[in-house]
Amino acid sequence: FDTDQTSGVGTSFECDTRVGPVRLTDHMTITEWEPGRVMGVRHTGLVTGEGAFTLTATADGRTRFAWHESLRFPWWMGGVVGGAAGAPVLERVWRGNLRRLKAKVEGAA
Repeated sequence: FDTDQTSGVGTSFECDTRVGPVRLTDHMTITEWEPGRVMGVRHTGLVTGEGAFTLTATADGRTRFAWHESLRFPWWMGGVVGGAAGAPVLERVWRGNLRRLKAKVEGAA
């Protein structure tokens, strides 16, 4: 954590991130915080952008978890073209992350 606080809007931290052979430290700041509903984040490392995790109730009494991100890549990673080319890879990585998170959450239930 870069801030004294460890939860809520304004909390800032560094997160080691790896996608294939690319490793970087992602600096993140919490921009939205509604416990049990949403957590928004701004990325200000080499890759910049915004994202959010949201929880919503479904008609069958379950909870839907959604993860949305909009990222911008630096010129040396191809900028807009690199982001477009990397999108399928990142989607595969994130889907795997979500599957593993789901297994952990449902395994704990």
